[in-house]
Formats: sequence, structure tokens, C-alpha cells
Amino acid sequence: MLEREPVPPEPPDTVFADERLELIFTCCHPALATEAQVALTLRALCGLSTADIARAFLVPDATMAQRLVRAKRKIRQAGIPFRIPPAHLLPDRLSAVLAVVYLVFNAGYDGQGDLAAVAIRLGVALGELMPDEPEALGLLALMLMHDSRRSARLSGGEIVLLADQDRELWDWAQIQAGRQALERAMLLGGEGPYVLQARAASLHAQAESDWVQIAALYGELAEVTRSPVIELNRAVALAEAEGPHAGLGAIEHLDLDDYHYLHAARADFLRRLGRPGEARASYERALALVRSDPERRFLQRRLAELQRG
Repeated sequence: MLEREPVPPEPPDTVFADERLELIFTCCHPALATEAQVALTLRALCGLSTADIARAFLVPDATMAQRLVRAKRKIRQAGIPFRIPPAHLLPDRLSAVLAVVYLVFNAGYDGQGDLAAVAIRLGVALGELMPDEPEALGLLALMLMHDSRRSARLSGGEIVLLADQDRELWDWAQIQAGRQALERAMLLGGEGPYVLQARAASLHAQAESDWVQIAALYGELAEVTRSPVIELNRAVALAEAEGPHAGLGAIEHLDLDDYHYLHAARADFLRRLGRPGEARASYERALALVRSDPERRFLQRRLAELQRG
């Protein structure tokens, strides 16, 4: 296992509301590639393992280990200092910082301790530090609205799908705070990836999800990011809006063979289309890749239901 990067000493006059932001901005030096910045900060800030970081990036463990080694070597060879950048340079590092905070949130959302709460606190601090940056506000809105459903996502340790969640358990005050951050971002002209995702999350956070609009937003987002994961999210929304045949058609070209959510989504589409043999194979592939115990139990239940006919 790689050694954790040392935390730099706190400067006498900090400009950040949360000292952890100091470390994030320090690690996100522009001389490093964005993926290296994110990976290095996740190691230093959160102590995530190489395997955890590799899973977040959808790459093999060995590939991520090499990236971390190269990033550390570059820091040593180039003499990159661990220090707070001047205020006028902060926007140049914002993209990597937002990516770090969102990955921290996702790690917490998937069950790793209180990392989701840490990420939200960092998001609040970012919003205070850079109040005119719409993407910072968009990320905060996105995290608040996703996290608002935390109490309804699990019941007795078992996953509850969005359609089956008790919406009275949602934190509606937090949803409102997220919508206020989103409204501010949009007033600033925000059209970036985090603002678009926050808009989709806001459409989920109502009495019924507006799947047509959600699919359209993910279509816009896919054009901006070219991310296969975003395209998978769009496929799931299409399946709800137009039927499982539309979802299945939208995922056939995606290169995500090691991503269990792809196989779980394909299995669900095939199950709904009355193709149990193919659905079974996709469930089994998803089970071979999944790491979360609640998700594993959910997939096992689905597979058992399919086998019972």
C-alpha cells in the first residue's frame, strides 16, 4: 500500500473556512494532471486505499497505483511546494477541487463513514470562498439533494429503490437549501456539469420524478462530459420515460464492462422485457463486480426472484 502524503503545516493566516480545503487546493497543483490531482488528494485527505480510488476512476488497481507513484515523483522532481496558492490562482484549480469533493461525497454515499458529511461541509466552505462560481454552487446543490434521501435509501440494511422510498423520510429542508444553491448558480449563468446534475437531482426531489426532463438533462450532460457513466444514467432515465427497450438500446455501445451498475441496469431492462435467461447472466455479472453488501443482497434477491419465475 502506498504511503499517505504528509499534510502540510497550517499557514499563519488561513483564507479557508475549512482547513481541509487548504490541503485540497495544495494537492491540486496545475503541474499535475487532473486525475493525478484527484487521486493524490483522496489519498492525503481521506486516506482512501488505492483500490477505493481505482474503483472511483473505473481503472485497475495497478493503473491507479502507477498514477499515484508518478504524481509523487513529479512533485519531488519539480520541487512543487505544498502551500496555499494566492487567491487569484484559486479558480485555476477549481475543476480538480470540485472533482475531489464530489468523489469524497460519493465514497461517503456508498457507505464509507461520514465522508458524505465531510464533503458537504467542504462544499459549503467552497460556496463561501467562491460565491460567484456557479459550478461550486451546483456541486453543493447536488450533494445536498442527493444526501437528503439518505434516511430513505436503506431499510433494515436493505436498499430501497427511489420509486419505493418513503418521501416523508426525505430531508425537505435540505432539499430546499439545495434548490436555493441551484437557483443562485443558474442566476450566475451556470450551465456546467454540476449545475446540470443538480437540475436533474431537483427533478427527482418532488412528488414524482420527471423522467422525460431528467433524460433530456442527462443528454445535455453527456454531450458536455462524454462520460459513459452519464450515458448510463441517461439510459436508466430513458427506460423510465419510454420503456426498457429504449434503455437497453442506449447502453449497448457503452464501454463499462467492469462497472457493476451497467450490468445491473441491463439485467433490469431484460427482466422487464421478459428475457429471463439474458437477465440472469447480467445479474450474475453484476454480482461478480459489486462490493457493497446492501447492493449485493439486492442483486441476489432480484436473481432469486427471476429464477423462481
